[in-house]
Amino acid sequence: MTTADLVFGGCLLIGGGLLLLTLIFDDLFGGFLNAIHFGLDLGGVSPTPVLLGFVAMFGVGGLLGIHGFGVGVGLATLIGVVAGVIGAGVVLGAFTALRRAESTDTFSLEDMVGSTGRVSVGIPANHFGTVLISFAGASHNMTATADTEIPAGRVVKVVAVAGNNLVVAAITSTVSTEGARSDA
Repeated sequence: MTTADLVFGGCLLIGGGLLLLTLIFDDLFGGFLNAIHFGLDLGGVSPTPVLLGFVAMFGVGGLLGIHGFGVGVGLATLIGVVAGVIGAGVVLGAFTALRRAESTDTFSLEDMVGSTGRVSVGIPANHFGTVLISFAGASHNMTATADTEIPAGRVVKVVAVAGNNLVVAAITSTVSTEGARSDA
């Protein structure tokens, strides 16, 4: 195994591995890699995954040049740079598309007051359970409390917010309990 194989292979393994970890564990691992983020964004995308895409594809291109095309190290490096630029462009495009797909709608828990939902985990009196609420175009499984015991499956109305938890009350009217509705 030559030095060029080690360099190109290392770039492929390290760049590709870190890029894969960034894709899978973005919230956990992305924060660690963003320590090298210098306040520069590329169209709203951190340069870290773009750099990792370049490094990984540089390794692929270099190995392809040496072993696939049978060229020398210099030309393999040039092939690696071209492949790296293409790889960085693909990663930039993919992360830009993912960024655009993220919801920009924000809301506070106070906005949920008045909404209805269904208890998914029973709520003992003055203790916590969970409520499934459809709000702002998404389903939210929220921690909730109530003054009285509310069994799972019961439709409830959000009456207040206590810290990061919802305060709910059972709906006692003759409204059908077939499905929870959202007021938002």
